[in-house]
Amino acid sequence: MNKEKRHAIFARLAEAIPEPTTELNYVTPFELLIAVVLSAQATDKGVNKATAKLFPVANTPKAIWDMGEENLKEYIKTIGLYNTKGRNIIKLCRQLLDLHNAQVPETREELEALPGVGRKTANVILNTAFGQDTIAVDTHIFRVSNRTRLAPGKNVVEVEQKLEKWVPKEYKQDAHHLLILHGRYTCIARKPRCHSCVIEDLCEYKSKIVE
Repeated sequence: MNKEKRHAIFARLAEAIPEPTTELNYVTPFELLIAVVLSAQATDKGVNKATAKLFPVANTPKAIWDMGEENLKEYIKTIGLYNTKGRNIIKLCRQLLDLHNAQVPETREELEALPGVGRKTANVILNTAFGQDTIAVDTHIFRVSNRTRLAPGKNVVEVEQKLEKWVPKEYKQDAHHLLILHGRYTCIARKPRCHSCVIEDLCEYKSKIVE
């Protein structure tokens, strides 16, 4: 895929999705961090239901730390892997209190040092909370990048590196959410909705289903 086609793809996605952003509900960077940690192997809808009950009660590192692990788990028990996530969130809150003055750090290294935070989560926080030009490759972005041949790769790191290199500069900030939303609602896993896809003629997927 050449440079011109990639630019056209993002131009069309940006026109089709004028306000690309996360579907997780949050107000502060800390709320977003907790929501993203909870979202691993879970749906945004499920996370939003849990945080709608949790955040009015506790939405700061100190408040969640004071709540304690067992009480926290009562709020997130509807989410997959809630035991591990609850344990990590408590440790994460302690670390924010001890090392970061209860603030979410704005560097990848400091974010990845937090319990339960990997490269993908760090990229989401840097992009969505702090406006940095990072791209967190989740299952949707990995699928879209490979299927369209926009940035094919054997693993998420390879896809991320190619996207960082190839996404046009003016779309770097929004590329993460443009690709996620396109993958979530159009370029879906089992039966991609090629017939209603705004980039169907630019996509290099060999098994398009066009009605």
